[in-house]
Amino acid sequence: MKQDEIDPRVFDLYDEYCHSEMSRREFLERAGAITLVGGLSAMAMAQALLPRYAEAQQISFTDPRITPQYVDYDSPGGTSGRMRGYLVKPEGAGPFPAVLVIHENRGLNPHIEDVARRMAVEGFLTLAPDGLSPVGGYPGNDDAGKALQRSLDRDELLTDLLNSARFLKAHPLSSGALGGDGLLLRRRGGELPRRADGSGPAGGGAVLRCGPGDR
Repeated sequence: MKQDEIDPRVFDLYDEYCHSEMSRREFLERAGAITLVGGLSAMAMAQALLPRYAEAQQISFTDPRITPQYVDYDSPGGTSGRMRGYLVKPEGAGPFPAVLVIHENRGLNPHIEDVARRMAVEGFLTLAPDGLSPVGGYPGNDDAGKALQRSLDRDELLTDLLNSARFLKAHPLSSGALGGDGLLLRRRGGELPRRADGSGPAGGGAVLRCGPGDR
């Protein structure tokens, strides 16, 4: 289904579902109640918008151009003092410019891991931290992930993400140039890369890229 075939009301409802406590079931029920004239049903449009991670994957974890691995590191002042992330190294000896990929409100799901691999293919040492790792990690579905993330202290979660940026910047394969990718970074105005860079809210040195793929 093409984007211009989906009613704007369904798009707005999906956006609300993504960024609120709305469950998948409620999203589909409310979409089904939208009345359309002719053509596809609103329910079909809603189903088309729901993620299908396996089908949408662009870079396989076995791609020879990258080396992915899960890493654990200290996070003082964070949720539990420890963090876990998905680190993807590009081919070559390095050092590489580094990019921190921040998930939305559901944890380190397969889409975010795929985004990290895409970045690595482009030549960036990439870390996608799992903000839910101190409480068990991404639970396997987005609705449960949203509920789990709501249980976390927001300031401690942001500290975990900031420590992730510092870990990545100091990594032996990092060139020291640090950027960020993710909707949370857009909402925070690039705060995490700048603070990890040590340049403060008004300083330079960090590159922020947020595009349509953040969702």
